[in-house]
Amino acid sequence: MRGRARAQPAALTQYRDASGVLATYEPGGPVRAGHPFFRPMGTNGRACISCHQPGDGWTITPAHIEERFKKSHGQDPLFRLVDGATCPSDDVSTPEARRRAYKLLLTKGLIRMPIPLPRDAEFSVIHVDDPYGCTKLEGPKTGVLSVYRRPLPATNLRFEPDIMWDGREPNLATQAVNAAASHEQSAGAPTAGDVDAIVEFETGLWTAQVADNAAGSLRDLGVGGGPIDLSRQDFYIGINDSLGNNPTHQQFDLEVFDIFQPWRGLQGPTAQERERSAIARGEEIFNQRPFFMAGLAGLQGTTGDEMATGFCTTCHDTPNVGTRSIKGPISIGSADASRRTPDLPLFTLRCDRGPHKGRDFQISDPGRALMTGRCADIGEFKVPGLRALAARPPYFHDGSAATLMDVVNFYDLRFGMGLTESEKKDLAVFLRTL
Repeated sequence: MRGRARAQPAALTQYRDASGVLATYEPGGPVRAGHPFFRPMGTNGRACISCHQPGDGWTITPAHIEERFKKSHGQDPLFRLVDGATCPSDDVSTPEARRRAYKLLLTKGLIRMPIPLPRDAEFSVIHVDDPYGCTKLEGPKTGVLSVYRRPLPATNLRFEPDIMWDGREPNLATQAVNAAASHEQSAGAPTAGDVDAIVEFETGLWTAQVADNAAGSLRDLGVGGGPIDLSRQDFYIGINDSLGNNPTHQQFDLEVFDIFQPWRGLQGPTAQERERSAIARGEEIFNQRPFFMAGLAGLQGTTGDEMATGFCTTCHDTPNVGTRSIKGPISIGSADASRRTPDLPLFTLRCDRGPHKGRDFQISDPGRALMTGRCADIGEFKVPGLRALAARPPYFHDGSAATLMDVVNFYDLRFGMGLTESEKKDLAVFLRTL
């Protein structure tokens, strides 16, 4: 499907993670000291690096957040009331109080996002169950909702049509400006030079697993793991769109991932060979296992009620990356009331007009609808990239899946995929090696 170069890296930085070795490739060499990505631009001591750690796949993970809390007694710049706490009014006067205030950050790596209700929204907020009392409603159509989301990785961004979970940012430059204002509490906008430097840095990072504890090197026998091959992956908006919006009119290719093709059918007596075979089987399952899709608002029209045969690659269609190759968040039910845990809020929204008029939604995070005001967008979130997954648990926008097996189990149940236990393991080990 796609050729692979074997050039040696100009700068390949490696980090151990729970399943093996993660690597980031920076063709021009690493840039660190004095760079605005690593330098505080606001008033609270934070920089971009505070929430985007290279060893965590350029996001943050609970295990390392806990280490930072213990080392600083909860006073590392990451721990700030503005968005790190469950609410800015939380008590942080003692280490014990700070642990309570930053509980969602510590346990799930979640940052609070205060988002105003859109003017002229099609829905009203008729009930709020907020364990922190941090949602401030002035009326059913006015006020600010507090939702809690994982920081997205600041790497592999050349493959990202949507920026932020709700797709609210038009480009990385506006994202940098708004992040400085909201998360770093800057007194003014960053300079144009700083913004350009951040965007150039972020779009020059490629990150992926390069070695697995059980399978060994993810480049042996001609396979294409690691960030070097990833950096040479072709991409443009719509490159492999399953809905037929490809600007070159190229037909959708179901075989989105071909990294581990050389390991397919591999047989041998060693544990390493068996693991490599399992990874290749998992890749085939991801590409080829059909299931019925329904309730996927954002993918199949305005209602999401249509049913069709689909595959994992229907949504994760960008070749060897797994993002969605066109703009447009999708609802998979990850924020539905049935999945809500008591540590997250629950909002009841009533649609006053539009195709869903008269319908109530119970949701822990309205997602894209908080940007558009459309009922059709309730519960929609971007399709995240799948590279470097092993380094950045937990998963989904709200950190509700602690492990990759939890992710596989969610999809198996949600779409009735009928995976056997062996197939689930194969799919999880494939995702682990990306």
